[in-house]
Amino acid sequence: MKHLLFDFTVDKSSKTVFVTREFDAELSLLWDAFTKQEILDQWWAPKPWMSKTKSMEFKVGGRRFYAMVSPEGAESWQIQDYTSISPKTNFKFLSVFADKDENPFLPGSNWDLNFSEQNGISKVNITIYNESLERMEKMIEMGFKEGFTMTLNELSNLLKAINNTK
Repeated sequence: MKHLLFDFTVDKSSKTVFVTREFDAELSLLWDAFTKQEILDQWWAPKPWMSKTKSMEFKVGGRRFYAMVSPEGAESWQIQDYTSISPKTNFKFLSVFADKDENPFLPGSNWDLNFSEQNGISKVNITIYNESLERMEKMIEMGFKEGFTMTLNELSNLLKAINNTK
């Protein structure tokens, strides 16, 4: 089994979280997993939670409006406003919590995702900048590291399953 890199660093002085994760998958498949609703909804939530996208338009100026749904049916809504897209290499979005009617709860966090591939191993470098240290600390307290780690493990399992059906 290949050893795949996973690094999660919190830098409070710059109000930034850095996540680097490698996957045993082609770059185009990893890109699709982050940018196509039908794949995103299969992994973008720590189990037993589920991701449910209400609308998604992956383009600059577009947005994804989705909920993380608990096993009991409680919904936590979020908006991702896409601000920059360079196909298969990078995209950026502003992430904010929202209510079910798409009213944002500011401030949010700016996500910058960079994709690369080397020797059949794809990597995503994610930088999450928070305008508010208070918001970042709350995110960390709510278990963001543990939840996002589980979520990325879900993605890894999904990519393996897709690769095994090829």
